[in-house]
Amino acid sequence: MLRCPFFRARTRAGRRAGTFRHGGGFSTSTDARTNEKIRAPEVRLVDEDGTQLGVVPIKDAMQIAIDKDLDLVEVAPQAAPPVCRIMDYSKFKYEATQKAKRARKHQSMVVIKEIKLRPKIETHDFETKKKHVVRFLKAGAKVKVTIMFRGREMTHTELGRALLDRLAGDVAELAKIESMPKLDGRNMIMTLQPTAPPPGHEEEKKEQADA
Repeated sequence: MLRCPFFRARTRAGRRAGTFRHGGGFSTSTDARTNEKIRAPEVRLVDEDGTQLGVVPIKDAMQIAIDKDLDLVEVAPQAAPPVCRIMDYSKFKYEATQKAKRARKHQSMVVIKEIKLRPKIETHDFETKKKHVVRFLKAGAKVKVTIMFRGREMTHTELGRALLDRLAGDVAELAKIESMPKLDGRNMIMTLQPTAPPPGHEEEKKEQADA
């Protein structure tokens, strides 16, 4: 097997990265072999731009990578012969790290707050509850508003619907109705979704633009 200081310098870094799609649809796993660690005598070679170069001896594949000052990465070890791709592995790792970082941010848990009202709530209490709803929406949380009916109040569910419509109208500048009012047993439920991005969203967009 060809031994080259160029490859030894690259492989000593212990390159490992998560699953990542790169150009032609191949993916590398966390235990992908690179450069001189590839053991197959011949490989099916894919160039850095996705061009299929056919089956070539491993020595020739490594020499092509050396000439391009790039790495040879085994992207499909289960194939016969294994598929290898020429790429800048350092750049690959950086892009994979940034992609995972952005994914973690987007997977942040959605916060849902709940406010419970009675259909005959007093005006003062309604305004207090509305202030809580406004605070939750400004913080970027969704708000589940529940009207609780008791006893004969179930015969006047229109009062609850009117209350929900009133609340939705009062906070229309901050939220839109995600789930229209509907009865669920003895409750009427509506979900409000904030229309403004959550705090810190602009900073996240800036980070993505910089990346």
